[in-house]
Amino acid sequence: MRGAAVARRVRPMVVRVEDLAEAELGAFIARSNAEYIRERVEAGDSLDYARQRAREANEQYFPGGAPAPGHRVLAVIDDDGAAVGWLWLGPFSAEHPADWWVFDIEIEAERRGRGLGRAAMLLAEEVAREGGATRLGLNVFGHNTVAQHLYSTLGYGVTAINMSKPL
Repeated sequence: MRGAAVARRVRPMVVRVEDLAEAELGAFIARSNAEYIRERVEAGDSLDYARQRAREANEQYFPGGAPAPGHRVLAVIDDDGAAVGWLWLGPFSAEHPADWWVFDIEIEAERRGRGLGRAAMLLAEEVAREGGATRLGLNVFGHNTVAQHLYSTLGYGVTAINMSKPL
């Protein structure tokens, strides 16, 4: 189901999100999987395990190559109309449809530091509320301190900490 675009003013620019075109979905899934696998390996998982987790997530959240019911894959658009990133969110599970999750958010590296990620996260909250969410969660890898800081300033709190030590 496609929803309406949502916009938010950031500094002097307006940022909006729009449903990603169906023709772009395959490329999004491939990029998202590659980044997820890279992040998991950087966090200490084996490459095989990271690939397995990506496959499992695809089966659950993109059955048949399309987003699962309630899930939205959105392009983040700047005020010039250029796509500067993407955002994927939706219900975490069918058992808890009001608990939504930001599964992926990415702003192009050269566009970071300008408030686009913050604006996209605020838009994610609006999209989630419109979808019936009463809670929005996310995962951030331990090495991503910039994202941790952003989420903290947006009011996200730590719900669990996984720690490990190489032996």
